[in-house]
Amino acid sequence: MNSVSKFSEGEYTMNAKPRWTRTWLVLAVGVVCVAFAVSTMAQVKTETTTTSGQASTQANVERGEVVSVVGNDLVVKMENGEIRHFPNVPESARATVDGKQLGIHDLQPGMKLQRTITTTTTPMTVTTVQTVTGTVWHVTPPNSVILTLENGKNQQFKIPKGQKFTVEGQEMDAWALKKGMKVTATKISEAPMTVVEQQRKVTGKASPPPPAPPANVPILIAVAVPSAPAATPAELPKTGSLIPLLGMLGLLSVGTSVALRIFRNL
Repeated sequence: MNSVSKFSEGEYTMNAKPRWTRTWLVLAVGVVCVAFAVSTMAQVKTETTTTSGQASTQANVERGEVVSVVGNDLVVKMENGEIRHFPNVPESARATVDGKQLGIHDLQPGMKLQRTITTTTTPMTVTTVQTVTGTVWHVTPPNSVILTLENGKNQQFKIPKGQKFTVEGQEMDAWALKKGMKVTATKISEAPMTVVEQQRKVTGKASPPPPAPPANVPILIAVAVPSAPAATPAELPKTGSLIPLLGMLGLLSVGTSVALRIFRNL
């Protein structure tokens, strides 16, 4: 058992040593690379500035009337008669209707909405200035130059077209450089860019209520319905005359007279 334990311990020790060696080696290489990168970056100074031009603003106005609101889906009839569907309107979206902030669930059919999209376009110029100082170690005009930097390291630089070098206060091109000259080179580059920003604002008016009746007109108006005219009795047809009546009156008079005479003779 002891021999087995010693063998296992020895195996562990032998395997552990190379691992630590590799770890320190990797760390050492990493530190050297970082130090080299920092020193190189320290030799080339870079400054970047951004300047803005005059911004231009454009406003686009759209008007419409709410047709329906189902969940977060909005249907609007535009001014030109087009029916537009706005699906999945976010809960955070707000419309200012009659001075009140309304969400998607507060909109009602008949509301008039107006959406104003303001687009602001701003031109910008990004200027990058790179400056390097060193001593000419080798030059291959007009393509490249190798400079000995302040940290004692040599570094090769590609010479841009038209690049000028400052030597003891004088400017010269790559053809005039000589080994041993202490030079300062500055590279300026400009890159145009455009920044576009959009702002959306929705306003509107609620649907108007039905017009109220005038004050001097009652709400309920009684209307008299004329009754049907009474039916007049139909006239009898004229089938007789007054002659029979006169005859009967005459006979009655004669009878009365005869009766009076008889009553007297008694």
